[in-house]
Amino acid sequence: MNAAPNSPDRVPGTGAGAGEMSYVYAVGREVPALDGLAARLPGVDGRPLRSVGGGGLCALVSPVPADTFSEQGLTAQMEDLDRLEAVARAHHAVVDAVFAETSVLPMRLATVYLDDTRVADMLVRQRSEFQELLGRLEGHVELGVKVYADPRTAAATAPAPASATPSGGGAGRAYLRQRQAQQRDSQDVYRAASELAARAARLAEGVAASRAVHRPQQGQLAVRAGVNVANEAYLVPREHAARLHRAFSALAEGAPGVSIEVTGPWAPYSFATAVVAEGADGGGPR
Repeated sequence: MNAAPNSPDRVPGTGAGAGEMSYVYAVGREVPALDGLAARLPGVDGRPLRSVGGGGLCALVSPVPADTFSEQGLTAQMEDLDRLEAVARAHHAVVDAVFAETSVLPMRLATVYLDDTRVADMLVRQRSEFQELLGRLEGHVELGVKVYADPRTAAATAPAPASATPSGGGAGRAYLRQRQAQQRDSQDVYRAASELAARAARLAEGVAASRAVHRPQQGQLAVRAGVNVANEAYLVPREHAARLHRAFSALAEGAPGVSIEVTGPWAPYSFATAVVAEGADGGGPR
């Protein structure tokens, strides 16, 4: 966040009612399609969308309560996973619907400004960056690739060890050998997962225009069994997306304990948000 958090003595201006801020979903060129979509799409909490123009660009925004979307209010919302999911679903629903009609730059989740005047100023101030980015992303989509390692799955599919059980000191040595074998198997699974991620990157060479490496997901964000070893995104020409999706998905075949999750095609979130949140007045995730 580059601006001071919202405070009670700062009164929202154009386009926002008393006690409201302007939540921004996406930025695109000023085209009739955006005005039409704004008229029929709901935003966060079902609030109506509107379009805000500036510098030949257009932002899709909706009003949100200032108390819950200020820096402190957002911190509380982001700690509530159910609320975070609701906001994220509404945000992505707007972006996906708009992206299906025209090229847009998705804003980061919970990017808010004090009012529509601030949004218009942002569009004018960052016009050259937005226009350049829109040109680069035109005709492209994002594919996500997550690679998981799960040694337990590999162990479950491995051949059963010999059933001989030595007595006395031999039992202790046998146990140590078993533990060492399990550790080697676990290391092999993680190594195979890392190699698979590298194969995915090589597979995308010459097809993907760009690659983004994200932090692997952990805890409640990791939805699959095992450990998320790689979490990457690829910017792909729309006409090659289906073919590359299939090729990515096939990489984990015959690799015990290793799985791959391929998502998309999506709007290019990983490649469009680097400059979009500059000057925002709220405390959304960065």
